Amino acid sequence: MRLRTSAALLALTVLAVLLVPPLVQLDQQAVDLAAKLRPPGPEHPFGTDDVGRDLLLRCVYGLRVSLLVGVAAALTATVVGTAVGATAGALGGWVDRGVMRVVDTVSSVPHLLLGIFIVAMFRPGVWPVVVSVALTHWLSTARIVRAEVLSLRSRPYVDAAVSGGASRWRVAVRHLLPGVLPQAALAAVLMVPHAMWHESALSFLGLGLPTHTASLGNLIQEARGSLLAGQWWPTLFPGLFIIVPTLAVAGLAGAWRERINPRRRSELML
Repeated sequence: MRLRTSAALLALTVLAVLLVPPLVQLDQQAVDLAAKLRPPGPEHPFGTDDVGRDLLLRCVYGLRVSLLVGVAAALTATVVGTAVGATAGALGGWVDRGVMRVVDTVSSVPHLLLGIFIVAMFRPGVWPVVVSVALTHWLSTARIVRAEVLSLRSRPYVDAAVSGGASRWRVAVRHLLPGVLPQAALAAVLMVPHAMWHESALSFLGLGLPTHTASLGNLIQEARGSLLAGQWWPTLFPGLFIIVPTLAVAGLAGAWRERINPRRRSELML
């Protein structure tokens, strides 16, 4: 049931991103002061913002930008984390200790604070936010991959490969890396909504995407004044466009985790 609900929510999100712009024949940047702050209705299903722009289109375009940032940052962070974690786990010894001390040191700094420091060095834009999110989110992937590599190193087939004269590089590429890819892929999927929230937080603080870009964080930031005046829709719908994909991805990732780790599923059922 949870899997079906999550898949339906994710499908609905994808369909909204793909179909709403061509179906709604409006310019998402078109200003119409005569229609400002109209509540949801037949003409504007999500209402309008404080300058009369259609909120449905703005939310869809904001979701597009947030998904772009989330996917790009998640993939980058997963590649970096997988490389670092696999190197530390495969080589072991002083390399493992040194790498994990670096990971622990960086992890001690709050993600948002470190992200603010990184984006403050660049002009507002998509790619500075991607770099900021990626550089603050590879740590958990590195830990997961390292732990999985250490577990795989004790397997009999790895010992057989080493006894047969295989080099460390060959063992890592042929035996260790394929074993950690499912966990790394799961970490990447779970990181997408986390990266979306991070981008929204940076944009809300005015440090992420440019203010004219229809990101979900910018939409919520622009709606603060309207919420205080009693207009709830400019805040509610961008918030839902963040929450719904997060719940969908979390549900699918949970089902995926149970499938690749049946022992955890049996423990949960007891």
